[in-house]
Amino acid sequence: MKKSNIISMVLAVALVGAITPAFAAEKPANYLAIKGGVYSPSDSHDLYDFNGGSTTHLDSKTGLAGKVAGGHYFLPNAAVEVGIGYFQSEGSAAAQPGETKLHVVPVTVTGKFLVPIGVFEPYGLFGIGAYFTKLDVNDNIGNFSGSSEITYGLHAGAGINFNFTDEMFAGLEAKYLWAKPSFGGQDINLDGIITTATIGFRF
Repeated sequence: MKKSNIISMVLAVALVGAITPAFAAEKPANYLAIKGGVYSPSDSHDLYDFNGGSTTHLDSKTGLAGKVAGGHYFLPNAAVEVGIGYFQSEGSAAAQPGETKLHVVPVTVTGKFLVPIGVFEPYGLFGIGAYFTKLDVNDNIGNFSGSSEITYGLHAGAGINFNFTDEMFAGLEAKYLWAKPSFGGQDINLDGIITTATIGFRF
């Protein structure tokens, strides 16, 4: 047998030996996480001739955000997470008293790539989402409430978990999303940053 083949076999056995204890000592593979924080839109929008002929302005103010998610670790450094949440943004109608509110329910699938370092677990993430969006307008012209069709978008970001035990962790996460629902033929960018704190349980 060639010397190069012997070296390759030794390296392969060493690699398997190094990986096997890591899997054997790995934390529980499933988890449930509760996330709460804020949604910070990146754009403001004017909807022209939208509600009784008026111009409706979305100020894109920071609003609340939250999510419940479940995930599974396929490897110590790779997981997939499915979640459902809610976020909102408030604004004001242009040139008259009133307000607008954008409500969004996202259903997302996210891949997470983790780098376990002791009790810390930094990670990057990338995923897709379906966004159920509703717009409420209240002003002196009248009231409007309308929902868009399901809008699909992408998100990417990063986070870090701190493991109190193998079964319990807390963390911080920030992600940027890209999605564009339409109301009355006019598109609204949901693009913005969602920043959340997390508490999670593995099982």
